[in-house]
Amino acid sequence: MTGREPRAVELRWPDGTVETVTAEVGQTVVDAAEAAGVAVPYGCLYGACATCTAQVLDGELTHTESPRALKESALEAGYVLPCIATPESDCRLRVGHEIQAEVLGTPWK
Repeated sequence: MTGREPRAVELRWPDGTVETVTAEVGQTVVDAAEAAGVAVPYGCLYGACATCTAQVLDGELTHTESPRALKESALEAGYVLPCIATPESDCRLRVGHEIQAEVLGTPWK
């Protein structure tokens, strides 16, 4: 691969559902999912709200801008913001609203 080919992004949901979308060069994971008709959680689309937080299970992604909603410890633990993340390789992500709560906590019990 030259690094310029589309990337397969496997989205793994807490209920066991697995969906694979194709991200074109420079396309964010959220944009690729939307283009494929796959609904993923997101809010701001610029890395400030963390609604889209996902955990990288395999592969590499690059944030296109600063992921302001995630602390350094979350980034080091393998969490990304798919709204501003583009895959550098085929990858697998754990997605869903529950992931945001793991990272940021929730006031609702």
